[in-house]
This record gives sequence, structure tokens and C-alpha cells, in this order.
Amino acid sequence: MAEPYGAVAIIGWGSLIWDLELLAPHVRQPWMHRAGPVLPMEFTRISPKRMGALAVCLDQTHGVTCDTCVIQSTRGDLMEAREDLARRERTPAGNIGAVCTKTHFSAGRPQIAWLVMQWCMHSPYAGAVWTDIGPNFAQSQGEEFSVAGGLAYLKSLKGESLDSAVRYIKLAPVSTDTHLRLALRDDPWWQDQCERLGLS
Repeated sequence: MAEPYGAVAIIGWGSLIWDLELLAPHVRQPWMHRAGPVLPMEFTRISPKRMGALAVCLDQTHGVTCDTCVIQSTRGDLMEAREDLARRERTPAGNIGAVCTKTHFSAGRPQIAWLVMQWCMHSPYAGAVWTDIGPNFAQSQGEEFSVAGGLAYLKSLKGESLDSAVRYIKLAPVSTDTHLRLALRDDPWWQDQCERLGLS
């Protein structure tokens, strides 16, 4: 099949790395770690899909720049690659960022899209797609995110919600090294939770 756009990269930094799920038939494995653009991220999204766990997302206000991972889509069409990722994320395509160096197409938050476009221009890829769902901690909790607030929120979780949150943060790639994750490393409560779930 002809590739009108050229090779398309899928950029990841969270659960996509260990759980491609619906995306699995549409990628050329394996993931290349620390090969993607450096983007600002933090665990500032409360995820309904994960029973209220804190999920990592691109956050231009509270995020710290982290390396990302890259896997190639089997699609030669940027819009098809975008739809594939949207299905996996169970979100409208409008929440999936996309850029193409050949057509100069750009979708998503402008500053993030600019960073990805610059990366694409110096990579083997003609385009890229990524999940561009932003933070919602402030809207959900009625206060701006802080590391202390994130820790307090995690400690308020119970049962399966807590287990989901611990697994998600623990399984995130090493390169997803945010302020919250750094604080958790030295927290005895967090260490106990990881040990309880066999994730030490």
C-alpha cells in the first residue's frame, strides 16, 4: 500500500506502553524507549476509565519535561493512525493530536503540536499522533494540582481504585519521571502499597 504521508509515529508515555489493546494490530513493534519528543507531563488526570486513578497526561502548567516512547503505525495515512489511537483511548479523534511535516497539518494544543512537529522534522517519521487529553485535577478537586495534593488524593483512594492507581503509576515507563513520582519514591505509605501488590 502506498504511504501518502510517509511513516507515522505513535507517541506514548503511559499505559499505552504496556497495554496496546485495540491498537496492537495497527503497530509495528517494538516500542522504542526514550526515542520520542521531550514533552511536559504529570499525573494530573483523574481517570474514570481507571476507577479514579491518577493518570499521566501532557500538562503545560504542572508538568516536567520527560522523554517519550515511539512505535510505528502500520498506517500510511495520518488520519487512519489518528482514528486507531482514538479507538484505543475511547475518545473522539479531536482528543488525539497529530502533525504531518509533508502537508503541514497540525491538530492538538498548539505548543505541544509545535514540539512534536520539530521532533518529526529531525526523525525518520513524516508525521505523528499522540493522546492530547489534558489534566482535570483542578476541575475535579476544586484546587490546583500540587505534589502534596496529589499525594493526599492517592491516600484517599480505597479498594480497587487504590490498586488501579498504584499499578498505573508503578508500571509507567521509567522515563515518565514526574515530580509526583519522585515524591512517591521516598514515601513509606507508597512503598507499602507497592509491596502489598507485589510491585516492589
